[in-house]
Amino acid sequence: MASSAKAAPSDAAPDANDAPALGRRSRRGWGIAADGAALLALGLAAAAIYAFAPGLLESAWLGLGWGWIPAGLLLAAVVLLLRYRPRLLAARWRPFVLAAAAGVLAVGALSTIEPAYGRLEDASLSGEWGLYVGGPSLPLTALKLAAIAAIVPLLLYPRSLGPYCWRGLVFAAVGLRAALRFLKRGLLRMTADVRQFAGLMRQRRQRRAAARAAAAGLDAAPPALAPGIIPAIPPTIPVETARPADMAAASAAVSPDAASPDMDDSGWRLPSVELLAPPDTHSAPEAELQQMSRLIEETLSDHGVRVEVTGIKAGPRIVQFGLAPGWVARRGGSNNNNGGGEEGPPAGERSRVKVQSILTREKDLALALRTPYLRIEAPVPGEALVGIELPTPSPSKVHLREVMQSPEFARLAQKGGLPIAMGQDTGGAAVSLDLAALPHILIAGATGAGKSVQINSIVASFLLTKTPEELRLLMVDPKRVELTPFNGIPHLVAPVLTDAERVPEALKGLIGEMNRRYKLMEETGARNIEIFNEKSPEKMPFLVLIVDELADLMMVAGFEVEQSLVRLAQLGRATGIHLVLATQRPSVNVVTGLLKANVPARCAFAVAGQVDSRVILDAVGAEKLMGKGDMLLLHKESPKPRRVQGTLVYDEEVAQLVDFWKTQDGPPVPEIQLLDGASEAEGAEANVDVKLLEQARELAARHPDLSPGFIERRLKVGNRKAEELLEILEEEGLVSIKN
Repeated sequence: MASSAKAAPSDAAPDANDAPALGRRSRRGWGIAADGAALLALGLAAAAIYAFAPGLLESAWLGLGWGWIPAGLLLAAVVLLLRYRPRLLAARWRPFVLAAAAGVLAVGALSTIEPAYGRLEDASLSGEWGLYVGGPSLPLTALKLAAIAAIVPLLLYPRSLGPYCWRGLVFAAVGLRAALRFLKRGLLRMTADVRQFAGLMRQRRQRRAAARAAAAGLDAAPPALAPGIIPAIPPTIPVETARPADMAAASAAVSPDAASPDMDDSGWRLPSVELLAPPDTHSAPEAELQQMSRLIEETLSDHGVRVEVTGIKAGPRIVQFGLAPGWVARRGGSNNNNGGGEEGPPAGERSRVKVQSILTREKDLALALRTPYLRIEAPVPGEALVGIELPTPSPSKVHLREVMQSPEFARLAQKGGLPIAMGQDTGGAAVSLDLAALPHILIAGATGAGKSVQINSIVASFLLTKTPEELRLLMVDPKRVELTPFNGIPHLVAPVLTDAERVPEALKGLIGEMNRRYKLMEETGARNIEIFNEKSPEKMPFLVLIVDELADLMMVAGFEVEQSLVRLAQLGRATGIHLVLATQRPSVNVVTGLLKANVPARCAFAVAGQVDSRVILDAVGAEKLMGKGDMLLLHKESPKPRRVQGTLVYDEEVAQLVDFWKTQDGPPVPEIQLLDGASEAEGAEANVDVKLLEQARELAARHPDLSPGFIERRLKVGNRKAEELLEILEEEGLVSIKN
């Protein structure tokens, strides 16, 4: 009884803990009542407008028409969210802006439909207001709606949609350019066909007139040929006798705008060497050279070294004196003659001056001749002489045209390889090489030594001798100033790559192209590109990779770049893929041993010290060069580095060559898809990444305090790859990065 008596008051009076719940129920009830009152007021307002102001509804219907459906739905959604979920509307406002844009697009689409009868007959399905959204004409409406559909999402989601929009614009521009080029080519061919047909018809009419005149007994002049028509050679005259100067002049008359009479069978025209600057005349002052030779003999004789200058070779910037070691008396023998030559001691009591004694007097010779640029070559290749190389008293430049007009370059060009004009040696003889036989070349030197000019000379040699159907180029220029002027020539596989991060992907594409070529050669039964082009009707062009600054690529992705270049250097020669690599920092981190072993040809310009010279040439000597094109050239045909003065090509000459190829409208060349090749190499890259990650995990187990530099040194990867591996190890909990 007591317990029941105590429970009665609790049932009668509410507990204090139930007060918040009662407050929420009360507020919810008042909210429902307020919503009902608002709906009732809205209904009464609509009824009042319909009853007392029907013209207002008529104006609204004529103003927006069926466009009130999307507008009303959007307005209702916004009102409901403002009433019940205002925070959601503030946080997720972008979808509602997209919905508003979609409503505008719907109104604009309705404005293009004009009903044949009804109240909206004079406007459109979206009323008079919709006409302002759409426009007076269908093309303008489509342009407005397309702009809204493209710009609004891009403004709302610039990070996610921006790259796709730019790619779409780029693809559209490329497609438009291809369509315009195709249309232009078609119009040109059609014009040529029409002109030829008109010429044939004119010639036929003239022949008929001549026949009628002959039948009437009148003398008729032979019919004149129409422009662009070459006379047929009579069958009784051999082609060899009818082809000299008269036929060459007729061929030149067919294409009067050609810069060169050389015409490829495919329709491409090669530029003339006349586009290059004319060569300079080399004049070596004989009196000054003789005075220098006597000074050399006297200086060495003052130090007890007897020599005789027996040969002088004067080049454009370097003159080489050939020294023949003299005779000296043996120890203990009689010395009746203090001079050199053959009139010394008797044959049994004399010996030659040691070559080492001449080498040790290098600084004494430099002091006497007043020059820091003295180099001794012992012996001179092919001769029993010691060569002393000095700057010539009258230096001159070596122009590209002078070397390309030499017999050696013409001989290499006739073989059908990849001739490149390198320069002139110390004797003034032209030096040319065949890149297809090298098969790769490494160019290194300090800033201002002439490295970039030499690369331009190599590219100019290609442009003057090879058409896009014979040679394709892929250029990498991280400095963005040296190779970018070549953009636009038809030889390029892709525009000049200036972003170092895109180069590894392009190298993988080259590896994929190399594998594709090997498959074609295997199907044809050919061992190399020359045999394939002889057997297959579809010719395979040479493909040359030119890298202006290798050090920048090794800094970004050293391991990936090195592995790709080594693979291309090892296997690319048979498929016609060749490398031209250049760097101004010839350190062991850039020019690695594995890469150097697969690139046998080296071109060393002036460097800072002997260490850099040994990295490039495996020998000293490059630190004593004069700069400005002075280089040492080493390849498989020369056992020792050969001193060469590099060719000079001006920017104006390069611009003329580029303009020639840009303005020439030749036949289309087959495209080389580097991205497809990169996708084929993704599997190999994935395997390499897995192995690197396993090795990094083993390092983390032994060394908990890992750093990117430690991973870079131990695994031989680039800085970026080392940081990626360290981030993965941190996510796995194997290491902890200290801030």
